[in-house]
Amino acid sequence: MGVDDVPLDDKAKRMRDLLSSFYSPDPSSSIPSNTSSRYATLDTINTTSFDPDQYMNLLVQKSNLEGLLQRHVEMAAEIKNLDTDLQMLVYENYNKFISATDTIKRMKNNIVGMETNMEKLLEKIMSVQSRSDGVNTSLFEKREHIEKLHRTRTLLRKVQFIYDLPTRLGKCIKSEAYADAVRLYTGAMPILKAYGESSFQDCKKASEEAVVIIIKNLQGKLFSDSESIQARAEAVMLLKQLDFPVDNLKAKLLEKLEQFLANLHLEYREISNASTNPDEAITQKKISDSVPATAHEASTREFAEAIRAYRVIFPDSEQQLIKLVQDLVTKHFEAFQQHIKKRICSADLLGILRVIWTDVLLMDEVLPEAALHDFSLEAARVAVKRYVASTFGHLLLDISDALTKVQYRQKEGVEEDYSLQAALEASKKTVIQGSMDVLLDFRQLLDDNLGLLGKLRDLIIDWVQEGFQDFFRKLDDHFYMLSGKDNATSQDHGLTEGTQGDKVLAGLVLVLAQLTVFIEQSAIPRITEEIAASFSGGGVRGYEYGPAFVPAEICRIFRSASEKFLQLYINMRTQKISVLLRKRFTTPNWVKHKEPREVHMFVDLFLQELQAVGTEVKQILPQGLHRKHHRTDSNGSTTSSRSNPLRDDKLSRSTTQRARSQLLETHLAKLFKQKMEIFTKVEHTQESVLTTIVKLCLKSLQEFVRLQTFNRSGFQQIQLDIQFLRTTLKEIVEDEAAVDFLLDEVVVAAAERCHDPIPLEPPILDKLIQAKLAKSSEQNPTSS
Repeated sequence: MGVDDVPLDDKAKRMRDLLSSFYSPDPSSSIPSNTSSRYATLDTINTTSFDPDQYMNLLVQKSNLEGLLQRHVEMAAEIKNLDTDLQMLVYENYNKFISATDTIKRMKNNIVGMETNMEKLLEKIMSVQSRSDGVNTSLFEKREHIEKLHRTRTLLRKVQFIYDLPTRLGKCIKSEAYADAVRLYTGAMPILKAYGESSFQDCKKASEEAVVIIIKNLQGKLFSDSESIQARAEAVMLLKQLDFPVDNLKAKLLEKLEQFLANLHLEYREISNASTNPDEAITQKKISDSVPATAHEASTREFAEAIRAYRVIFPDSEQQLIKLVQDLVTKHFEAFQQHIKKRICSADLLGILRVIWTDVLLMDEVLPEAALHDFSLEAARVAVKRYVASTFGHLLLDISDALTKVQYRQKEGVEEDYSLQAALEASKKTVIQGSMDVLLDFRQLLDDNLGLLGKLRDLIIDWVQEGFQDFFRKLDDHFYMLSGKDNATSQDHGLTEGTQGDKVLAGLVLVLAQLTVFIEQSAIPRITEEIAASFSGGGVRGYEYGPAFVPAEICRIFRSASEKFLQLYINMRTQKISVLLRKRFTTPNWVKHKEPREVHMFVDLFLQELQAVGTEVKQILPQGLHRKHHRTDSNGSTTSSRSNPLRDDKLSRSTTQRARSQLLETHLAKLFKQKMEIFTKVEHTQESVLTTIVKLCLKSLQEFVRLQTFNRSGFQQIQLDIQFLRTTLKEIVEDEAAVDFLLDEVVVAAAERCHDPIPLEPPILDKLIQAKLAKSSEQNPTSS
């Protein structure tokens, strides 16, 4: 086995042991500490007690020839390696020896001549020292004397300062130079504390008396309203230098700041009042242009400087000051919200917001910890939202005023001065023009460059859209309130009794019916277009709540309201006429009625009411585009006394039995005639509304007739009245066939309730009707 086959660790250990044995003075230390069992005895070759003969005998005993040869090769390699290592160690040490020799030579060359230089230096030092000692000796007495005189001079100055201190303090008090007085007194405090009870007792007492006066004067300056905040702050600083307790002064000074804040708030209120003074020549300018805002700004700057000084004097008062400045902003916005109730324009709103924002910026400079930007932004959000709501509330009042003028004017008997048509036109103008003015007003808020409003832009857009949605809902509810109808149910509430009250309220309901049509068809599309053009965006409310403004929903609400109001108007007018008809049929004794001589007066009253209705609808509703439904033989009634000769012939018979047989034949004829639709959907036209009212009144007349019992004369009176109505109503209504049918129903109902239903002869009937027509023409020559 060669030497290269020996493991690297064993070879390194053996080399280390050989080197250690070469340099180690202790022979025992060269014995390896961990050897294998095989070399436990053979390794003694590395020790000083090595015995060659013993080693050889042992090796021969333990190894064969091949092993001896291998061991020979190994030992030859080891010897060679040891020689090489020893040679390397000699070379390395030799290089070090050469370097050390060179260094010693250089040191020897440098040291040559140094000893002579050192001797010369020592001689010079000794000479300087001797001369210095001579100078010190000659000047010692004079130096001691000078130092003594200097100490004496300094002491005399201090003594003179102490003796002059009371006089100087008195002069400072007279000239109110309290800062100088405090500086002089604090400078003398160390001497007074040290010698105030002995040498300078009188001076100390006089100085303390002067300081008492100074403290009193400083306190007076602090609490004087004529002094500025800065002067009072300086007084507090001087009192602190005099070791005067200022904790109670801190609370009192804070009260002064609060009082100053109250005065500042009052001044702001005066500015706000000035902006809405009707006597002002400038009404639409900004507040900064129409009022002395510079005075307010100067007061605010003074307050800000007071805050700055207070913070310097009392560093631990930050929370109190934050509350104070936030209270200032809160009071500003409270006054602003009160101001909104007075109905201001956007220019006034922007002017007030600029005043508030200027104050916020000034306060933020001296107290940024208050975070007034965020605080004022939240307050402005609430205030501007209320302004938007208040603007819509004022618009609602304007529309209500335009409508209620009808009621007030008609109650005062001046209907001509303010007709229903005028009320409708004024209401339309208020709705559309008022809405456009509101949008223009809000647009100025979005276009303004005020930083406070820029952060609220998306919110303002949402508020405007939500405001219009809510405004039209409230307007719908207000219309129902004006009409006396509850929007929550379909039941009509009781109306004010009395003819005049009913008349006024009915006209107002008719105006509401047409106004809601205008809002649905004209106002909502116009407003929707303007909102889409100028108020798009927003989206702060969140998509889960849906769009803020939904025109389709508003149109549906007012479409339903227009139908309800029109039906309400018809019901109110019908109810009034029905009261007249009920009174007509409940007052006389129909069983003992006298022979008819003329058309009854209730017919005139009925026609007068219809004429009043026609006057109202002509002012409000447009004319219809449909042709009148004239009566024909195919769909007309078979019960008319003039249009049905068969019925006239049968009713002219002399016996009651024949008359009753004729009634049975009439009812059988009604069962087999063509079906007629009496009540159709009401349209927003003059003819449709008037025709519907006539139909309902005739239906009520039929029911009133069914509740009475007639003799022959009573039946003939009903026949005469209905025939006259047939002649006059054909010029009013558009559905003549349905009206003729209902008139026939009234006559049939009277015949059914008559003991002897013998009708008037046609010539007599025509004669009485022509007489009534002639009399009506004489009384109303212009009616034709």
